[in-house]
Amino acid sequence: MKKEELSKLLKIDQKKQEVQEISKKMSEPDFWSDQDMATKSSQRISYLNNLISKFEKAESEDGLSELEKEALFKDEEDEKNAIVSVHAGAGGTEAQDWAQMLMRMYMRYAEKEDMKADILDQSNGEEAGIKSAELRISGINAYGKLKSEAGVHRLVRISPYDADKARHTSFALVEVIPEFDELSDIVVDEKELKIDVFRSGGHGGQSVNTTDSAVRITHLPSKIVVSVQNERSQLQNKETAMKILKMKLKKRQIDEQKQKERAIIGEHTSAEWGNQIRSYVLQPYQQVKDHRTDFTSSNPNDVLNGDLNGFIEAYLKLNN
Repeated sequence: MKKEELSKLLKIDQKKQEVQEISKKMSEPDFWSDQDMATKSSQRISYLNNLISKFEKAESEDGLSELEKEALFKDEEDEKNAIVSVHAGAGGTEAQDWAQMLMRMYMRYAEKEDMKADILDQSNGEEAGIKSAELRISGINAYGKLKSEAGVHRLVRISPYDADKARHTSFALVEVIPEFDELSDIVVDEKELKIDVFRSGGHGGQSVNTTDSAVRITHLPSKIVVSVQNERSQLQNKETAMKILKMKLKKRQIDEQKQKERAIIGEHTSAEWGNQIRSYVLQPYQQVKDHRTDFTSSNPNDVLNGDLNGFIEAYLKLNN
């Protein structure tokens, strides 16, 4: 790809303009009064300057091909943080253990990519594993990288919980939404909410507390359920849960609009639980295969330890 073409794809001129705008804000005396916004702005300008510098210095084929990967993140939401939800399928302990393996995989991936993973909620299984978990993955292009993970993940292995050493197939559902900054367009009627307060629990990381501060919000019309237990108070947990609920409603709204557009041009999309995206086979052979891209790895252990970039790049190239 020529450098001029790559410049348009990466929107280098727009990014230079954005650097100027952020620099102007950072010079204002009250810039650091909003710590959260200031940190995000600092991270953003650092990323932009790094990308612009890489583009200006890139002359070799290797340098340009590395930048071509950046050009795959073209959607507006790609640069946002990701909220990743993992849900065990039917099958009790087997499926719950599989859900926990997936949660660990995403946390390892975040670590490898120098991103931050926070466990917002974790519901443990009776014997082992988890029934569900909610993670926030923060970092540059977190959603753009992790959106490829949304769908049903299938595991085939010899069960460590089966005395007969029989082969078992387990399923887990992964949902991924961008952490939208602007949610004023999503209005939620309090009468349509069921709010439960319960005791925080689970070995979900150093910040999960054990007081009666965990909050579960059920949005009755959509049946969306959001639980949060890692904040310091019940009020903070409720605020975070409400934000995530609004994000899920906004993502649903965007998806429904896209489905209408696809219907107009004759495309069909399958229901979530029917959308089996990837199979992880540990027995009788070793393979992880993505059914959308046909990208395959013969090292399931590496994949389960967070080696996901091959799958992610194949997905992004297919959808560009």
